[in-house]
Amino acid sequence: MMEGADLCFPHLLNSSCRKTILPRPVFTIIYILLTLISVLTITLNLMVIISISHFRELHTATNLLLLSLAISDFAMGLLMFFQVTFVEGCWYLGDIICILYYTVLLVITSSSIGNMVLISVDRYVAICCPLHYTSRVTTKRARVCVSLCWIFSLITLTGVVKQNMTGGFHSCDGECLIEVTFEEILADLVVTIVIPSTVIILLYVRVFVVAVSQIQAMRSHVAALPWKQTGRGTAKKSELKAAGTLGIVVAAFLLCLCPYYCVNLVGRKISIKSTSFEFVKFLFYFNSFLNPIIYGLFYPWFRKSVKLIVTLQVLKAGSSDAKIL
Repeated sequence: MMEGADLCFPHLLNSSCRKTILPRPVFTIIYILLTLISVLTITLNLMVIISISHFRELHTATNLLLLSLAISDFAMGLLMFFQVTFVEGCWYLGDIICILYYTVLLVITSSSIGNMVLISVDRYVAICCPLHYTSRVTTKRARVCVSLCWIFSLITLTGVVKQNMTGGFHSCDGECLIEVTFEEILADLVVTIVIPSTVIILLYVRVFVVAVSQIQAMRSHVAALPWKQTGRGTAKKSELKAAGTLGIVVAAFLLCLCPYYCVNLVGRKISIKSTSFEFVKFLFYFNSFLNPIIYGLFYPWFRKSVKLIVTLQVLKAGSSDAKIL
């Protein structure tokens, strides 16, 4: 009876996986923590989505990239609900749902990386080529780039889905695995992590160097001609502040994502019952919770829009034209 109670499927004594045995207080804490973070991730990113979609003043190229990232984070919050059911280490939804779960997870991961690259390029042009920013970075081009990012993410995963649709590679009932070769993991690491991360780091190093020189130039100008401090200096400061904020977002993303891929390189199979994989996957989930927190700390427009949403002011006629910036 005790042995059957430790199994995911007690009636399948010979083929069922064993549950992850945790003390009841630990199980309760993990369950509450995952549920709370999942709900907050969904809620906060939904606020970002509503804010940028509803208020016309926020319809800029940079905010469209943030909108795409918020959609990825929102979906990641929904996937976190699955993690709540995995606390005991058992999968009850079948092989097809398991494959779909990982497919969505990988699509979101790939699209998030693409969004980070686009955000880095946007900040690079804004800081390093300010005179050409409005002509080179438009909302139309931003929409095209975001669409291509999501399409590319879907296309790159078709092979993984076809390879795993037959199932039959898990060692016991109640386990959720997808079969991935070492070569596929290595190729995915290079294409979706090494190359994009290198591009992001190089762009932000350049942005940092140019930003420091611009700050020094502005200080020298203000010291020499204090009576001529105009809106031009304020505009530069806002761009530099945006670059700093988005730099924090990118840095947090890379720190949370890199362990995820490092653990994947350990073996060919990605298992939902692997303790190390569960931890790094939770770390990546947690990044989706951090992004709207960063927006709230550094973006006044986000705090204003959240206030209007919570008080239902967005339901009033003409609310989309409200002054947010």
